Amino acid sequence: MHPAKSVIFFTTASGAGYGMMVWLAVLATMGLLPQSMPFGIIAFGLGLGLIVAGLLSSTFHLGRPERAWRALSQWRSSWLSREGVSAIITFAPLGLFALMWTFAIGDRSLAVIAGLIGAVMSLVTVFTTSKIYASLKTIPAWHNGWTVAGYLVLGPMNGAVILALLLSLFGAAEAARIVAAISVALLLAGLVVKRGYWSHIHSGKVVSTAGTATGLGHLGKVEMTASPHDTDNYLLREMGFRIARKHAEKLRRTATLLAFIVPLFAIAAALTFTSGAVTTIMFLLAAMACQIGITAERWLFFAEAKHAVTLYYGEQAV
Repeated sequence: MHPAKSVIFFTTASGAGYGMMVWLAVLATMGLLPQSMPFGIIAFGLGLGLIVAGLLSSTFHLGRPERAWRALSQWRSSWLSREGVSAIITFAPLGLFALMWTFAIGDRSLAVIAGLIGAVMSLVTVFTTSKIYASLKTIPAWHNGWTVAGYLVLGPMNGAVILALLLSLFGAAEAARIVAAISVALLLAGLVVKRGYWSHIHSGKVVSTAGTATGLGHLGKVEMTASPHDTDNYLLREMGFRIARKHAEKLRRTATLLAFIVPLFAIAAALTFTSGAVTTIMFLLAAMACQIGITAERWLFFAEAKHAVTLYYGEQAV
């Protein structure tokens, strides 16, 4: 499918934002989250800002963005609607958590409870986002468990890498080391999930062919003798995107190196150095590499997805 910039930004930014909020809540529960206004404004501001920016960017891909609110009414049957509803609900505990912790409002334990509720709802929202894609039977590359696993691992992973950098910048060494250790575990898990996903979609297993799509397969091999359209159309632009195999392999190597390998070694180095400045530089390198790598991974996630409708435009199998 055509990799729209707005959707790529949405899935990377909102995932990282929700991931940050999850680990902020975990640190608050452990009593390790710095309770200072500057840190709170930057950490919570960045986490919530990424979520809001990502959700808003997703509306840019709609034909009629001003009607996006109508999708909320279809929550009984639509994962897109469920995502919107859960995202709105999640803002309440996350916002309360951010305000209470940053400005020391009310009982600290109540802030922790709000944070934990927000963390659970954040994961629920990320899950609903993954199901938007995983529920599409017409796109075999997405219609599998690896898609859900990827969203549930990569978002928290990205958020943890960013938060480790922020904690290091604010001198919260113990909290930074704990989040760094979590980052290492999630980076390894993310690498396994993505390699498993790529292996799955390139296993050669055919889900549908031109013969099964047209119902004429029992008569022999079905081939297109003429194009259904003389000019380009929406289906070909959005769902008939093709990427050369050599470019796909190059992007997979790039995503693997920058999203997982470089951050792993950088964070491992940060955990071994005693110098605060060197540690922060390593965390910065990890965060920068991870953002570039995840962006490449997201682009490839959409570019390699073949919609079954392309079988009517000359594609032989999906």
